[in-house]
Amino acid sequence: MMVHRSPSCGCCGAWVDHVREAGFPVEVHEMDDLGEVKERLGIPYGKGSCHTAEVGGYAIEGHVPASDIKRLLEEKPDALGLVLPGMPMGSPGMEMPDGRSRPFTVELVKRDGTTEPFASH
Repeated sequence: MMVHRSPSCGCCGAWVDHVREAGFPVEVHEMDDLGEVKERLGIPYGKGSCHTAEVGGYAIEGHVPASDIKRLLEEKPDALGLVLPGMPMGSPGMEMPDGRSRPFTVELVKRDGTTEPFASH
């Protein structure tokens, strides 16, 4: 997995730890402007987050749980990848010390750029 991230983002590092712990080999590419990567991979406008990954021919945007990435790679849908817009509290890398979290939905990005729910947490 290749992860593109800002060198100043701490939560990105926590997410990288999460996917490594789940068994993904990870290479990190630090860069100040992720816009070009997001555009190249087809991340829909308004669905961005603080880091973008590439794995198995798919784009992974944001704090997507490793279990969802594994499911994506097993099911192999005809899609661009997964997005978790923003930085939802309680998502991998965004855990709160007191355990607080909010529900969030990972979305599948179809080839035409539209999205649909993939997993709810």
